[in-house]
Amino acid sequence: MTPASRVYVAGHRGLVGSALVRRLRTAGIEPIVQTREELNLLDQAAVHRFFRQAGVEYAFIVAGLVGGIYANSTRQADFIYENLLIASNTIHSAFEADTRKLLYLGSSCIYPRDAAQPLRESSLLTGPLETTNEGYAIAKIAGLKLCEMYYRQYGRCFISAMPTNLYGPADNFDPMASHVIPGMMRRFHEAKTTNSPEVLVWGTGTPRREFLHVDDLADALYLLMQVYENAETINVGTGQEVTIRELAETMRDVVDYRGTIRWDPTKPDGTPRKLLDSSRLFSLGWRPKHLLREGLSTTYRWALAEAVLPQPVGG
Repeated sequence: MTPASRVYVAGHRGLVGSALVRRLRTAGIEPIVQTREELNLLDQAAVHRFFRQAGVEYAFIVAGLVGGIYANSTRQADFIYENLLIASNTIHSAFEADTRKLLYLGSSCIYPRDAAQPLRESSLLTGPLETTNEGYAIAKIAGLKLCEMYYRQYGRCFISAMPTNLYGPADNFDPMASHVIPGMMRRFHEAKTTNSPEVLVWGTGTPRREFLHVDDLADALYLLMQVYENAETINVGTGQEVTIRELAETMRDVVDYRGTIRWDPTKPDGTPRKLLDSSRLFSLGWRPKHLLREGLSTTYRWALAEAVLPQPVGG
């Protein structure tokens, strides 16, 4: 890619897409973007026409219907339907339009629930999925397999990357649809602003998770688009993990909440552990730059500044 390249970012308003736009602009590339009103990715004919008319040379497909454990477990049909359509419409349209290179973003939830840790790319399809996000995972598996099959059958450089749990500016703080970090941040913030004596957190706190700042992911995706040419998907993670209990305690400090944390073991924990083996990506020279506490602090400041969260009492 060069500043003259025609680079499309699907999902530019989301967590990953907005970070990619920032990263591309630092490289002097002004990406092609389309709002949902301008281009509905569920409309096959419209997507096909767009790729042809826009002359897309490079495409980052980071759009999709996403959500946390509650949304994933209660809207399985929505998640599989919309994400299947987005993947098939964009990838096939890129093929038809002779797009030079495409990067499709998957999710670490594609790996079997009980696969050996850390999760290697070779673990894909070796066991049952986590039931709470099966619909989303199946759609994502279909997307990365589409890339792989177009690569192998037609020689198209359509690649895929599997990020770990993400957070950062432009995250979704909706209490019914958010992932663990924005959802937890909102609960601690609301407890602080209302002087609540405790915060209720789902599960037991024992699952272990890996968290990656979205700007670090954007750096990785930019690198992969430049140098990675392999039909096999590639993991993007930090190699570091924390328990949900440790995350909650860190979040309490970041938000400066003085109350207690109460756990609700009647609610699902999800996958017991999810740590990616990102050694293949590390071998390309990439490393994450953000430490978790630092990343949480900057994300909290962003959320306050953008009024995504209500301002603190007296603020």
